[in-house]
Amino acid sequence: PAPDAGEAGPGHWGAQGPPVLCTGDSQFWCDEGPFGKGTGGQLTYHVRVPAHGAKTLWVGVAGSDKGAAAARSELGAALANPSRALARKIDARERLASYSKLSLPGDRRLEQGIDWGKQNIADLTQRADDLKIRFTDEGRAYPPAAGTVPHARWIGAGYPDYPWIFATDAEYTAFAAVTVGQFEAIKDHARALRDVSEIVNGDSGKVAHEIVGDGSVYYGNLDSAGNTDETAKFPSLVALVWRWTGDDRFRDDLYPFAVRNLQYITEQLDADGDGWPEGLGNVERAGMGEEKLDNTVYTIRGLFDLADMARAKHDRATARWARGRARDMLSRFEAAWWYEPAMQYADSLDDPGDVQVFQKHWIGQTPMEAELTRHGRAHPGIATREHGTAALAGREDPCYSGEPLYNRGLFHTGCGGGPTGAGERTIFGLNTAIQAVGEGNYGRLGAGQQKRYTDAEVEPMFGEPYTGGDEVNHTPGTPDEQPGASPEIFPSPDFDGAGPRDANVERCTRCRSMVMQAWNQYGTMWPVIHQQLGVRPDLGRGRLTVVPQLPSASPIAGEDIRLGDGRLDLVRAAAGGGRYTTTVDARHVPADRLLVGQTLPRGSTVGHVTLDGRRTDFRARVTNRGLEVTVRTAPGRHEVVVSAD
Repeated sequence: PAPDAGEAGPGHWGAQGPPVLCTGDSQFWCDEGPFGKGTGGQLTYHVRVPAHGAKTLWVGVAGSDKGAAAARSELGAALANPSRALARKIDARERLASYSKLSLPGDRRLEQGIDWGKQNIADLTQRADDLKIRFTDEGRAYPPAAGTVPHARWIGAGYPDYPWIFATDAEYTAFAAVTVGQFEAIKDHARALRDVSEIVNGDSGKVAHEIVGDGSVYYGNLDSAGNTDETAKFPSLVALVWRWTGDDRFRDDLYPFAVRNLQYITEQLDADGDGWPEGLGNVERAGMGEEKLDNTVYTIRGLFDLADMARAKHDRATARWARGRARDMLSRFEAAWWYEPAMQYADSLDDPGDVQVFQKHWIGQTPMEAELTRHGRAHPGIATREHGTAALAGREDPCYSGEPLYNRGLFHTGCGGGPTGAGERTIFGLNTAIQAVGEGNYGRLGAGQQKRYTDAEVEPMFGEPYTGGDEVNHTPGTPDEQPGASPEIFPSPDFDGAGPRDANVERCTRCRSMVMQAWNQYGTMWPVIHQQLGVRPDLGRGRLTVVPQLPSASPIAGEDIRLGDGRLDLVRAAAGGGRYTTTVDARHVPADRLLVGQTLPRGSTVGHVTLDGRRTDFRARVTNRGLEVTVRTAPGRHEVVVSAD
């Protein structure tokens, strides 16, 4: 029904007590917001509810950048048949929930967290039409539009402050999105980044950093100092989506831009010619050298990924250039970046002379987090086994990671680090995800290793474990934010001076972190589906590898993992008594080659392997994960048993 009355003006605060009005000094601890005028509103309805019955009241909110008439039209469309719209949304969300259905008997909370994470990504997916592209210089300018993007869809970085089109956020979120079958949104996000970047930065290859939903480019034109890392990561985003979907048209559409990405970095961002790119990376802190570790790591990965795509496209010149440059950087990486006094990697190199700078920032873990594709084969981790395991183990120390009174995730900056030596003991979902993925690349899946960090990711969604202290401020079992949502920052010692268990939801609107952050899902979905279940598609070449690695004695399984226009109906892994069993149902996978096996601990010796009950030949390959034992067969339903001596 239509409302009986309505009004707008100051003072509409609902059941809340007298509000704290904003002033110049209190804008981060007030209710009104520093830029508004305190205007609110209310609608009044009289609704007759039948005895023993129910009545539904639909309330709609709509707006438009085209004026009041367009806003009223949007509202009319929203309220035309809201029950049908709701039913369609439920159907769409149930369809997303049906992809990558997991069974993790040894970690039900992680299983639940991934189910909710699928909906987090969907909640953050948005679209807009008629984006007018202009560089606004962080809000200081508003020039005429340089061009128009007719349509864009993207996965927003976070609610409520950062719902826009970000490059680096999507390049991490992509690893989560593909594992749960949300291909369309991440494809469109990649296209939007390319389209906007080409309008604002021409054919340079530089990726714009931050684009508001109306097309305003807040940061990331050619005059901006960063972010080098997101330009380096874009070719890997394209390659990742191509491998999981087999979509050659998508690859071919974005391939020329991916080539220009790395040409821009190598030609414009390496003034001293040492191969290590300059410019800002993801850590935007003072005191760092010109060359950042994450930029280097992702450039190496991006070059190998570009070479892989170039080889598939028979672009021999690009493949040769990218592969040669990547090999050169990789061959010199350890000598330049390993910081022996701390048994960690340097955060940056200071020119001249490539002097190592070690500030204990989280990017020190990216050499373990990145996975390379070389000669069509996955190579988890850039770091050597010796250095990688030492660096991962070191970050598990209380100097670098939280303890149960807060959250056990990875600090942004370890104790005594950072530009002032004070450290930055704030636990972000992304930092923790990087550590979780790095642990998985080196086969470190145990309770104090990868599981510690996947636990840290899902705890704020459902409630942190309680180990003592003040129960009044944070009740055990209460989520840190909206139930099922993964917030940007977890309970941390240095999070705005909060108490040990002060929840994000209890903070004022402008002093809390994001209610929901997309890239956190990288720290749950990729470790389980890609690393533990071992799903490793290369559908652009018609290949699929399934090589699980069990995190505990409990079996694990996944069903309906979307791959291209088909699916992996089942992958199940179990072990016991020296036998490692992997069962797959790959009858609906769009591939003609299938490798199935399991990853054994390093140092294992294989006695024999059976495929569907018969002894068979096998391949064994040592990686940073362990001993990968695989059998080649045709897609279908199969069981592979590896017996270790």
